[in-house]
Amino acid sequence: MSTPVRRRVTQDQSWVLAPLLELPHVLHAAVISGDGFIEGSSPGLAREAAEGVAAMMSALQGAGRAVTAAFTGQDDARLRQTVVESEDGWVLAIPAGENTCLAVFAGPDVNMGVVSHQMQVQVATLGAKAMSSPPRETGPRA
Repeated sequence: MSTPVRRRVTQDQSWVLAPLLELPHVLHAAVISGDGFIEGSSPGLAREAAEGVAAMMSALQGAGRAVTAAFTGQDDARLRQTVVESEDGWVLAIPAGENTCLAVFAGPDVNMGVVSHQMQVQVATLGAKAMSSPPRETGPRA
């Protein structure tokens, strides 16, 4: 059985989450790279859970783009927001710069409009550039 590779976070971006975590019913938040790595997470989210969230959110974002492209016939589909509802609450995710998204988990009684707006404010205030994650190299170097 192989040991999962863990990438050390070079610049923890958890500090951008503080205003979101102050909103009523928001339980967790994370900054996630497009290739499934955690760039920052709320203090109450265990590291292994955050890494799982990052991997699953990356896959969900990819699936969202693929299904949008299938419906529209446009290969360059860009997501504006991804929303998942469960009995336990809501997951909201928005793009937060190139190859990065901002995700929030909130309880069922959350005002999603307020959370979504504050997520947009955070991204705009901090600048998409500050929250961007460069794509990882996947092949061997020459």
